[in-house]
Amino acid sequence: MSYEEHPFAPYIRILGKGKKGSRGLTQEEARDSLRMVLNQEVEDCQLGAFLMLLRVKEETPEEIAGFVEACKSSLELPHKLPKVDLDWSSYAGKRRQLPWFILTNLLLAENGFRITMHGTEGHTAGRIYTRETLQAIGLTVCESMEQAAQEVEKNNFAYIPLEVMSPILHDIIQMRPLLGLRSPVHTIARMLNPFNANALIQGIFHPSYRDTHQIAANLIEQPRMAVFKGEGGEIERNPDQACLVKSVINGELIDEEWPAMFSGPRHLRDETMDTSRLIKVWGGNDEDEYAIATITGTAAIALKLMGKADSIDAAQALADQMWAERNTNRFS
Repeated sequence: MSYEEHPFAPYIRILGKGKKGSRGLTQEEARDSLRMVLNQEVEDCQLGAFLMLLRVKEETPEEIAGFVEACKSSLELPHKLPKVDLDWSSYAGKRRQLPWFILTNLLLAENGFRITMHGTEGHTAGRIYTRETLQAIGLTVCESMEQAAQEVEKNNFAYIPLEVMSPILHDIIQMRPLLGLRSPVHTIARMLNPFNANALIQGIFHPSYRDTHQIAANLIEQPRMAVFKGEGGEIERNPDQACLVKSVINGELIDEEWPAMFSGPRHLRDETMDTSRLIKVWGGNDEDEYAIATITGTAAIALKLMGKADSIDAAQALADQMWAERNTNRFS
């Protein structure tokens, strides 16, 4: 008895045909293969094999670019897209320090910058995730893309859970406990930029992925993009360390070293991880030097990416000014 080969099998064969016979996918192959996944045209065993073969060899920029193109074409977007300045992804979760980057986003939004944040949670135990933190401090978690568009128009900030933006990608990310490894979807989702913001900012944990994100962003012709090793893998500058930021500015690839913000011993891990401290720091009732440096230092990277400052010092000075002039009664 003979069986006809499944249409998805060639993509698995490309990746898995041994050390000499296998290769990475081209950008077009990546786009077409993931389109089949998103259309639910593959078997579960095929999807698992595909994801893990990609994971073992690590994704190339061309593969990530093709995957992102497939995902973006599958998104069900509002009829009218809001103008967005900055796309911010949050997929890692925090376990050593609180998610101070949330206050960075509120600071930028208060100063007129429109931001879409998207992410997911629960795939790794022992971490605090963005959705629960936003809910804990009284901020909206959007239940539809239409609501996200409205939130951006109203408050300059919207948080979109991945299951709202792309239920299939969400389901794949949740396979991590089953497979035992992260999948390429963690990289893909970070680059989705659903409302086509002019600037895209990325945080990664493994430094080798900086180049992958930078080159992939250029391949999909993202106008402005920056990626750096963030605290815990989130988009959050660690002020105790120097920070290499790799960016794309209108087709030009740029590497820039941002200096450490403290010269003394590194700050200790936060053992309590009490999210109510975000409100206290914003209101000026907790003058945590690490938190404030993290908030403003991360804002400075975003401001320079968006072209609002022409040097590291100028970007930091602008972020410091914004923090000093913030509405401390926001949470009152």
